[in-house]
Amino acid sequence: MTSAIETAPETAPEIETATAAVTVTETATETATETATGTASGSAAAVAAARAEWDAGRETSEQQRREPYGFLAYSALHFLDGEPRRVEGFPGRWATGEQGPVVDLDAGESLTVDGETVTGRHVFGPVREREFRRAASFGDVVVELSRRGGHDLLRSLDPRHRLRETYVRTPAFDYDPAWVIPAEFAPYPAPRPIEVAAAVDGIVHTHEAVGEAVFALDGAELRLILLRAEHLAGAGLILFTDATSGVTTYRASRRLLVTLPAPGSTQIVLDFNRAGNLQCAYTPYAPCPLAPPQNRLTIPIEAGEQIPTFRPEPAETE
Repeated sequence: MTSAIETAPETAPEIETATAAVTVTETATETATETATGTASGSAAAVAAARAEWDAGRETSEQQRREPYGFLAYSALHFLDGEPRRVEGFPGRWATGEQGPVVDLDAGESLTVDGETVTGRHVFGPVREREFRRAASFGDVVVELSRRGGHDLLRSLDPRHRLRETYVRTPAFDYDPAWVIPAEFAPYPAPRPIEVAAAVDGIVHTHEAVGEAVFALDGAELRLILLRAEHLAGAGLILFTDATSGVTTYRASRRLLVTLPAPGSTQIVLDFNRAGNLQCAYTPYAPCPLAPPQNRLTIPIEAGEQIPTFRPEPAETE
């Protein structure tokens, strides 16, 4: 019999999975170059190609959000500590320590781990920082272990969770080539650690800042900190807020992935049409990193994804 954990694809970090098409492509780079230089030849074709690619990426993202064990299926998040305790919605008593997360299952309780039924005491082993481990399942529910800001976390994924069942779509501003902006990459002499707050209280993330994106907008020079996108080689990550945050876009942060320049070059492209939501825009069970103070813009970035929409839940009847 196939277990739930075998059917659940591995979830990538919160900063990278709210949308699929997030990297800057050759068509976006070509559009930015023509916008900056005023080149007319081929510009319309480049914009049309970029818009078509953007449309296709948005459709792919919507399909991914609706996967049975995607992040909309997260149904709980709990901090583990050294004291074994019952956790609502999970079998057993859970704790963590030098051996990593441990569960003690009472008589009649079990989990499925690596396709085998587990009873009694089970030690899962240490969890790495920012690791997502689909560690076990019970029924259709998958148990995920992760570590954020030095805290071991226990999360469940339930394909019947109300957020997944009531999700409608993620609107976005219309594609606009004016928001494909050429920029300079100003690398730091050496990558530096930077602490950023999380969407879940009690967690502070530490990421590696590699430099700044320097660009002009409305006549002002702006500098945004670029973090290393750990799971995407050659990419940087910008976490930012702007004047649309909490109005038409998610209030806590959006993110933009940027292709870092080849050696000897400093030219990069910021395609704000691809500014996307973090998982915490959809679920309270995602401890996403938030924008550092330098990346909190006071101008509106009217491009990219907006606040997700959900169907209202039926009113309770007496």
